[in-house]
Amino acid sequence: MCGIAGFVDFSGELQADPARLLDSMRDKLRHRGPDAGASVLEADGRVGFGHRRLAIIDLSETGAQPMQSSSGRYVTVFNGEIYNFQTMRSELTGVGAQFRGTSDTEVLLEAIERFGISAALERANGMFALALFDRKSKQLSFARDRLGKKPLYIGMVEDALAFGSELKAIRTHPDFAHPEIDAEAAAHFARLGYIPAPFSIYRNVRKLPPASYLSISLDNKPRDLEALLGQARRYWSMYSAAQNGRDTRYEDESEALDALEDNLGLAVEQRLISDVPVGAFLSGGIDSSTIVAMMAGQSAHPVRTFTIGFTEPAYDESNHARAVAGHLGTDHHELVVSPGDAREVIPTLPSMYDEPFADSSQIPTYLLSRLAREHVTVA
Repeated sequence: MCGIAGFVDFSGELQADPARLLDSMRDKLRHRGPDAGASVLEADGRVGFGHRRLAIIDLSETGAQPMQSSSGRYVTVFNGEIYNFQTMRSELTGVGAQFRGTSDTEVLLEAIERFGISAALERANGMFALALFDRKSKQLSFARDRLGKKPLYIGMVEDALAFGSELKAIRTHPDFAHPEIDAEAAAHFARLGYIPAPFSIYRNVRKLPPASYLSISLDNKPRDLEALLGQARRYWSMYSAAQNGRDTRYEDESEALDALEDNLGLAVEQRLISDVPVGAFLSGGIDSSTIVAMMAGQSAHPVRTFTIGFTEPAYDESNHARAVAGHLGTDHHELVVSPGDAREVIPTLPSMYDEPFADSSQIPTYLLSRLAREHVTVA
């Protein structure tokens, strides 16, 4: 994953050192992007974009961010992956687009250049969050993927707007250093165990809803945060996708199963496109076992799999994962966790999640991710 952060100053009365502020916000997300960090100031310092990079596709400088479009009109910071970027690239090449590198970020930028942001996002199948600045119209845009897999927080107080992949980046901005707890968000947490979009734990910060984008003019400040989010537009609908799926008819169960396998296979194939090592979390359950089986069927080398086991027998299912790994011939890695190992993680949880999050899997997920990172970059 990468990290994005930045600010907008609607007043024109700049911070004392906007470049230093921007770099500080950006580097609060170093853990998301350890490979590189860069920033850019736009509109005489009124707009700042920062990016921390975890290089996955196009490891060269042509994949570095912030990135500008070929014409120089647009500049973006982008976190995520566009899984169908090769299809989009072919379409763009067919209408005359030329590319400097091989990154999916560049493909999305050129799609925005050619088709506009709404049509480009409709084409993009992936997980992502982005900020975009149009140097010609002085318009700033934010967007998030269809299901909201990648995070994007936006805060606004008076004439200052700040955004980031995590709340800690926003809190680095002096105007957001002492936020107030949102009582309604806390109530949602008590009921759900997490804080749903568009809420965040802070009153003056919200999550951009999934499958949406919003565009604002640098010279036309929104009245407040709610007015800002009120400008968000949806570019994809889960309901419409489900309705369209209902219209598909199969002759029998066998045909339906073949279609399901084809779609899952394509999804796995697209997610294996990477210039760095890829592995998989394997629990031994139906979902992860199916995915690893499809990876194994498409890979020329044994798939690297990772499993957490527990010293407490009542919670330990690692034997199921071990059996699947043996059947598929994966390069299997296993970490057995004791209660003491889990307790050691607890003090670090607030720095990881920034806001209350009660999923009981958060501790083993962290330990599993730490194990996997010793061997692969993507899981």
